[in-house]
Amino acid sequence: MSEAWRIEGGFGLERLVLGPHEAGEPGPGEARVRMTAWSLNYRDLLIVTGAYNPKQKLPLVPLSDAVGVVEAVGPGVHRVAVGDRVCPAFASAWIDGPVSVDGLRSSLGSPGDGVGLRARCLPAEGLVPVPGYLTDREAASLPCAAVTAWNALFESGDVGPGQTVLVQGTGGVSSFAHQLAQLAGARVIVTSSSAAKLERAKARGAWQTIDYRADPDWGTTARKLTGGVDHVIEVGGAGTVEQSLKAVRPGGTISVIGILDGAAGELALTRVLMNAIRMQGVFVGSRGMFERMNAALAASELRPVLDDARFELEALPAALERMQAGAHQGKITLGG
Repeated sequence: MSEAWRIEGGFGLERLVLGPHEAGEPGPGEARVRMTAWSLNYRDLLIVTGAYNPKQKLPLVPLSDAVGVVEAVGPGVHRVAVGDRVCPAFASAWIDGPVSVDGLRSSLGSPGDGVGLRARCLPAEGLVPVPGYLTDREAASLPCAAVTAWNALFESGDVGPGQTVLVQGTGGVSSFAHQLAQLAGARVIVTSSSAAKLERAKARGAWQTIDYRADPDWGTTARKLTGGVDHVIEVGGAGTVEQSLKAVRPGGTISVIGILDGAAGELALTRVLMNAIRMQGVFVGSRGMFERMNAALAASELRPVLDDARFELEALPAALERMQAGAHQGKITLGG
């Protein structure tokens, strides 16, 4: 008998319950994975608190990101073998190509159960071997944030050498976008309200940093520095998109990824239209994107940025509280 976290009886961190869970035997096309480490996304916090989908059916096992070891395979499984170290892809039915309704519905942690547990059976086609140089904590940080950044920059975007990328903050997606953009030869501007976080961003090679609290018109500042940035990683949502529109060059791209500062607000469509700006929603990515990203990671041996705090799976509520407080930098991890 294993154990799992579940949201039971309503939403809220206080409704998280750790209880027994039977992983069972893998059926045709499935593999049973014993998880060794996990990481958090802001989406997990929204799901647990009910802000993501108030109509979500409960009980629900939360979390989408983990790494583990295959301990059993069902009939017809050839993609993975017992002993392989793998990450479940964020959406097991999205193998490659354009996203579909079925692909979106296969997302872990909502609408279906996630990986906030010790072991479970998963579709083998949705499992991705991870680069051997990564620790379990580092590997667990990849499925959502890293793939989202990769998709935004290189699959849905065309970032390359000499371009400028602006990333908002130093959370999971933004930290990966910072690292991956630099890997491609781009210059990176990082915004944050924390002097300490900006100093750490500089140490990781940021070309410029902007304190958005001291400079509320940071979009104009970024435009003056560059003549207009090529690509903005927009994680704030309604509260920051106006500044992103000021920052981006005519013909540039804004990848809309997060809603940290709200989901609803006014949008100056004339600025989008008159400057031929491309605004694209980026919802993680496919298994194929994950695999292509892993090839780039293995070639460069890039190390994910992990938050200094460490938690075990039993401390999931405390880890989510740290995310809620915004005290982290990089990915919050558990286990490993």
